[in-house]
Amino acid sequence: MGIGDFVYNLFGDNGEWGLLLCIFLIFLLDAFLFPTLPELFFVIAYMGGQEYGGGLLFDAGLLMAAVAAELVGIFSLYYVVKHIRVPKKIEKLFNMYTKFLLLGDERLLLLNRVAPMIPFAGAFIAISKWNPYKSALFIVIGCVVKFGVVMLLADFFYSFFGSSEAELFTIIMIFAVIGISMAASVIVKKRKGLDEGEKEPPTN
Repeated sequence: MGIGDFVYNLFGDNGEWGLLLCIFLIFLLDAFLFPTLPELFFVIAYMGGQEYGGGLLFDAGLLMAAVAAELVGIFSLYYVVKHIRVPKKIEKLFNMYTKFLLLGDERLLLLNRVAPMIPFAGAFIAISKWNPYKSALFIVIGCVVKFGVVMLLADFFYSFFGSSEAELFTIIMIFAVIGISMAASVIVKKRKGLDEGEKEPPTN
């Protein structure tokens, strides 16, 4: 059983507030410690909320819980990394990796929503010395857009299909989103590497 399953099993049966707490904790752990597949649990919580009546208030609360947890988790890690002595070798590796990517500044946090390329974003913000306010803005925008679209699509399935079919289609959609995002991440990294290689002068 993963940590996400543990958290959901612990709080998920406690009504709408339990679902909101689940999402907050799962997103917090994902941002601060290790991956928890937050997209999947976001959809599961959304579908669970429909059984309790759902509605605009719950949807807004779900989105706010995700955004708040992302900010708390990412900037908690940012604070930790900022106040420890990071070895120069680690700092150099972080900077080399960032330069290798398509974008090398705070905008990468927005791109990260489409093609996840930087785990432990708080560490990247601290080590790369990105502007924390600009970083927070891109985190909020990316989270609201991505999970807002996920909720709209889930709502579409619920409007045009029965409950069981809607749940199936929504879960398939999320796995497709995760798969496409990972594939896009690999493609972007490889493409960037090829482009950098093409710019190198020929050796004699």
